[in-house]
Amino acid sequence: MNTSLFELFKIGIGPSSSHTVGPMRAALRFAQTLDAADQLADAAHVIVDLYGSLALTGHGHGTDRAILLGLIGEAPDTVDPALIDAELAAIRTTGTLYLLDREPIPFTEGEHLLFHRNQMYPDPAVHTHPNGMRFTAFDSAGNILARETFYSVGGGFILSASEFAAQQESKTTTTRTVPYPFRSAEELLAIAAAHNLSIAELLLANEVALLSDTTINRPTPGSGASTSTPEDQIKASILTLWRTMQQCTERGITTEGILPGGLNVRRRAPRLARRLETEGSKDPLAPMDWVTVYAMAVNEENAAGGRVVTAPTNGAAGVIPAIAHYYMRFIDEATPEEKEAGLIRYFLTAAAIGILYKENASISGAEVGCQGEVGVACSMAAGGLVAALNGTNAQIEHAAEIAMEHNLGMTCDPIGGLVQIPCIERNGMGAVKAINAARMSMHETLGHKVSLDQVIATMYQTGLDMQSRYKETSLAGLALNIIEC
Repeated sequence: MNTSLFELFKIGIGPSSSHTVGPMRAALRFAQTLDAADQLADAAHVIVDLYGSLALTGHGHGTDRAILLGLIGEAPDTVDPALIDAELAAIRTTGTLYLLDREPIPFTEGEHLLFHRNQMYPDPAVHTHPNGMRFTAFDSAGNILARETFYSVGGGFILSASEFAAQQESKTTTTRTVPYPFRSAEELLAIAAAHNLSIAELLLANEVALLSDTTINRPTPGSGASTSTPEDQIKASILTLWRTMQQCTERGITTEGILPGGLNVRRRAPRLARRLETEGSKDPLAPMDWVTVYAMAVNEENAAGGRVVTAPTNGAAGVIPAIAHYYMRFIDEATPEEKEAGLIRYFLTAAAIGILYKENASISGAEVGCQGEVGVACSMAAGGLVAALNGTNAQIEHAAEIAMEHNLGMTCDPIGGLVQIPCIERNGMGAVKAINAARMSMHETLGHKVSLDQVIATMYQTGLDMQSRYKETSLAGLALNIIEC
């Protein structure tokens, strides 16, 4: 196990984890590398080359904005969304970019930020990941000061070219030390059974062991949170993520208007929420309608470039919070303390499932299609909901398997390269599927034929077999057959 809960669930901005959050982190890291090597002041200009899906859908996904923000020193989890437009306008109107907000260089996007729409990989001879980008800094004589290639591999994760190669060579190597390492669902269940632990308890112990790892960026617990023990620290940070999700949902439900990008997509969550407030009590299926509203509210906020929690990606950011809202609002528990404990189990268990996908397959729409985004989020939420409801480990595994089995083959074909159609509604559908999968697993008593490990392997192979034009390129599917208007 090499991935932390707090790497799957990250606070960032929309509209895309792989095309916005990842490129911003890569640009920031490149600028910081120049600074660490005392080369920042020597940089006369920087050229950024984008390839594959980043080039094909980068404008719609905000990759250009993310690159500029990263170079001036902004990070996805700390940037103020309200200041972004002004910061970008300053660069574009003056033609000057201040590296890490200190060293000025000329920067004209048509000259220094290049979208190679006809080239899938930075090195055409080496098929790596379709979200590749190359940063090159030059001195005043035109000599190369530094050059680095990064890959945005889904969920906001980035790898340099050397890190990517090392990962491909040693996928099964565990580099982080935790008390209960696992590489498969089968192993996860066996270890939990051997130590009489729930999946949530097992992952909590692993997260406690990772507390000293400074490469993991955990959100700061809110004031008044109990952090007296390491376990309390982890739980308090999880609750901070939940509060961020709640705030995002509330903004999505209360903010009217048209989403940016040119498709003229109207925000629907506020109108749907108002209708449910007045008419919902008459409808026995109103809780499911609320789940759809919660999911759509988050993804409308994401599409507008607002602050969201990557879960495990931005394009799928609505599913996990929608099911958390469902549990907190519509599932009865005896006390608020029990309800909060169930919420903690939900996030810990969902993360354990997400780790299996991240480390054995992919959560990148550009690599495996939307089955790796909404499909994975649906699987995580289904298993997490079973845990919140005090289901068994076996039921959790079964729910996660059912959820992915019925998302297999789902393409990523956003119209206009925008994370709007079909992404927003797709989150609502994914959330409803998660509830159904959880209920099916908890009503089953005789086991099941297909294991979670088998469905993860199937998802990954299906994604690799899928034509690249159906994987976040906007060259096929809805993106090709629906007229942008």
